[in-house]
Amino acid sequence: MALRDFGGQELEIDEDGFIQDPGQWNQTVATVLAQDEEVPELTDEHWKVVNMIREYYLKFGIAPMVRKVCKDTGKDLKQIYALFPSGPAKGACKIAGLPKPTGCV
Repeated sequence: MALRDFGGQELEIDEDGFIQDPGQWNQTVATVLAQDEEVPELTDEHWKVVNMIREYYLKFGIAPMVRKVCKDTGKDLKQIYALFPSGPAKGACKIAGLPKPTGCV
């Protein structure tokens, strides 16, 4: 594991850039991670998905399935990929401050 600076806050990340302690996540961390995922600006639509994923993770201890993300946010898969080019698992979950989801390549 490596350490990375997120606007003055040093956090542990894995080899793919996922932070290891979701409790240390904040909007500054999300903004930095978004840049890594080629999302230049987090809009209200991005935050809707990110917040849904975080709330689900904090409640159940696991990232939601893509189908659940689409249903709960009212967005289809094409819209999710438009918001998060690297996908819901790699991009959205990373920006939401979750550890790398199981099965994520």
